Amino acid sequence: MLVEVRGKNGFKVTDAIESYAKDKLSKVERYFKEELDAFVVCKTYKDHHRVEVTIPTKYYTMRAEVKEEDMYAAIDLAIDKLESQIRKNKTKITRSLQKKEGTAEIFHDEIDLEALERELVKTPVKRKQIRLEKMTTDEAITAMEMLGHDFFLYKDDESNRTALVYLRDDGKYALIETE
Repeated sequence: MLVEVRGKNGFKVTDAIESYAKDKLSKVERYFKEELDAFVVCKTYKDHHRVEVTIPTKYYTMRAEVKEEDMYAAIDLAIDKLESQIRKNKTKITRSLQKKEGTAEIFHDEIDLEALERELVKTPVKRKQIRLEKMTTDEAITAMEMLGHDFFLYKDDESNRTALVYLRDDGKYALIETE
């Protein structure tokens, strides 16, 4: 896995932090068959540190963001959160991607999901431009969970219309479709 570690808000990435992040991300690498890039952004604030880990794949973007008083603890928690998301959603993603031509090859097959499920760890406003991807509602929910967001905007595969899926306060998903 090719890992890029950057600092923001005045945080200077030391060799020790970079090495630590790369070492920790190596345990996530075992889930994937292909070489992926990972981006780690370390930010420092007055009373805490924030770590964002993003792993874009051809089909989904996995992302975890954590704030903690200690930078090393923040890296640990972010990678644990990311690994938890991958384990939780691996089956759904694989099933979804198998429907698309030649895309079932992201994850390794020999990983024991049931054993990994038992290990699960429960756990500023900005402007962004996105390209809407065509997908089913189930794929959109999976993408939303992989990003760690509580909403996801996409183009519906069947109707070819823009749709928004979001997580309600009661824990259920809701869907808004455009006309």
